[in-house]
Amino acid sequence: MKKTLLLLAFLFVLNAFSQEKKMWAKSIINQKAPKITVEKWLSDKPNTKGKFVLIDFWATWCGPCKRAIPELNKFKTEFENDLVVIGISDETKEEVNKLINPKIEYYSAIDTNRKMYNFLEISAIPHCILIDPDGIIRWEGYPILRGYELTSEVIKEIIEKYKQ
Repeated sequence: MKKTLLLLAFLFVLNAFSQEKKMWAKSIINQKAPKITVEKWLSDKPNTKGKFVLIDFWATWCGPCKRAIPELNKFKTEFENDLVVIGISDETKEEVNKLINPKIEYYSAIDTNRKMYNFLEISAIPHCILIDPDGIIRWEGYPILRGYELTSEVIKEIIEKYKQ
């Protein structure tokens, strides 16, 4: 009986640590990023040349998306010399502009035609991709997934590793 319980405990622990990162989009990690395609910029259009680009796919009705805005604002400020942060919503300009709290301090665009969403096969938001200056995706996923969170430390490591 003790051996069986020990074996079950071992298998449970092994399973817990061997699970892969859950994705709600097509994985294209370490592949060429799609061209940034939006219907309309709600902010100025960013200059992304030579920069890392963090794209957040989000919506105003999405609680986790709204909770991520202050963190994205922080990334924009913390890494302003190396990183451009862009939020893309599939909602209308009017819907996005209604959201005043929290305030978005990074670049913002809409894509009601969902061109990038469809290319990436995004089925849940928020979904982020972090693109290096060569146009390669270096991080992707649900940014608050336990064990796989997108943090300042993760961004810093990627910038240090792939900076030109």
